[in-house]
Amino acid sequence: MKVAIITGGSRGIGKSAALHTAARGVAVIITYNSHPEEAKGVVTEIKAAGGKAAAVKLDVTDTSSFSDFAQQVSQILENEWGLTAFDYLVNNAGTAQRTLIKDTTEEQFDQLMNVHCKGPFFLTQKLLPLMNDGGQVINISTALTRIAGLHGTATYAAMKGAMEVYTRYLAKEYAERKIRVNTLAPGAIDTQFAGPNKRSEEEKKAIGSHTALGRCGEADDIGLILAALLSEDSRWVNGQRIEASGGMVL
Repeated sequence: MKVAIITGGSRGIGKSAALHTAARGVAVIITYNSHPEEAKGVVTEIKAAGGKAAAVKLDVTDTSSFSDFAQQVSQILENEWGLTAFDYLVNNAGTAQRTLIKDTTEEQFDQLMNVHCKGPFFLTQKLLPLMNDGGQVINISTALTRIAGLHGTATYAAMKGAMEVYTRYLAKEYAERKIRVNTLAPGAIDTQFAGPNKRSEEEKKAIGSHTALGRCGEADDIGLILAALLSEDSRWVNGQRIEASGGMVL
């Protein structure tokens, strides 16, 4: 049995990835920070469908908590499934924040750095000793590293750009263990990522006008490709940036 850890799995892309990955027979450990009931709901839904799942609270900005988190993962693996290691890590947890470069404060910069770069870097470092050889890390990025299209997203995109470079170096360093590392870069997705509400119909229409497939993306568009990547079907894909945007700004 394979096991995947998906950070930020209580809703949006993370939830979709957890559901579709579990549907393929992979046990899933999701993390949440501020939505425990939604995380519980995801676990319940997976188990009701015959899958295996658990949820653990994790603040990816708090690197001091990573040792305890790794210990919790070890306990779940052993106590729930009789295992000593897991197979896949998806660094998905994140937050959105829009500020023009001229208005960006150090506090805002540091917050985005901690969530989207420092946190995933050191969480991965802490968890790799628990990963089976032949496993995979997927870092979630954004189409905005290719398209300078939205005002106020420069800092966010810069952090994701750093993770794309990190992906290639991590793939090279862990090649001896046959651990693959890839980046998945979604385009604009209709989730609550940027706030409490999903995108307006006007915003989705505008996004569709700049997308070859003519619509805004949905969480399942990304969850499905993540589930496909978290399998042996993608065994020859390594060190790559894969964009899933429906063809934005081609």
